[in-house]
Amino acid sequence: MIFDILCFPVTGVAWIGKQIQERAVAELDDKENLHKRLLALQLAFDIGDIAEEDFETQEEELLLAISELEELQEQES
Repeated sequence: MIFDILCFPVTGVAWIGKQIQERAVAELDDKENLHKRLLALQLAFDIGDIAEEDFETQEEELLLAISELEELQEQES
């Protein structure tokens, strides 16, 4: 019991560090996935699978999502 009380600050800091690391990895994965979706969209447009209007709409949504994620990452830094 006393050992647990004495070790709590260390285990608490370790837990917080792990949470921060997991969040950073998830955000990088999100950004990478958005870029992959943007590339796939461009390829679909290039081969004629989607109309230009649909491409522009989806491209704008993806670019906004990437921009918002980058702003969030800058604010957290």
